Amino acid sequence: MHQPTSAIIIAGGGSRRLGQDKRRLRLWDAAGPTLLEHTVALAGKLCDEVIVTMNDAAEWPGLVARVVPDTLPGAGPLAGLHAGLAAATHPFALVLAADMPFLSEALLRAMLAQPRRFELLALASPAARNSLGIEPLHAVYRCTVASHLQAALEHGERGIGAALAGLQITVLPAEEATRYDPTGRSAWSLNTPEQLAQAQAIIAQR
Repeated sequence: MHQPTSAIIIAGGGSRRLGQDKRRLRLWDAAGPTLLEHTVALAGKLCDEVIVTMNDAAEWPGLVARVVPDTLPGAGPLAGLHAGLAAATHPFALVLAADMPFLSEALLRAMLAQPRRFELLALASPAARNSLGIEPLHAVYRCTVASHLQAALEHGERGIGAALAGLQITVLPAEEATRYDPTGRSAWSLNTPEQLAQAQAIIAQR
């Protein structure tokens, strides 16, 4: 049974450590899509609407998505996540960061097919930079979480992990994630020049 779902792509565009706007990287071909356009296209195959959260929409004419600004500019991905969930028109949303070049369509479909008895469904991540040990920007959310995040922002919280504490969280078992994404790269993001070089090398070998 089809469950209408929104897609939210967090595309703040800071890219401080990388030194260039990673959303505009053309990893597959110089004439091909940018990384953001690639992510939007994949999300459009999986979900009933695509929302991109960013504060420079005028620089992206023709993007096939609904663009909404961050709730609180300068407050990082948490503000983008809140803005997207608040703008979504369906009860649940697939949330993705805009800097993941190896997203697995099979894994994302498997996550979307899970029984929706959660507020947040996410992958486990031993390397996650949050206290929950999950990937919060490769996840499925119940959109009512927006009110929880709004309260966190109003209290000055800026960290996604801390803001998500207290939610009903389901972690996708590692063996199931591996079944659909054997490379383990679906949630791999580009943050540094070294990671960019590694991604380019992987793509060149395909």
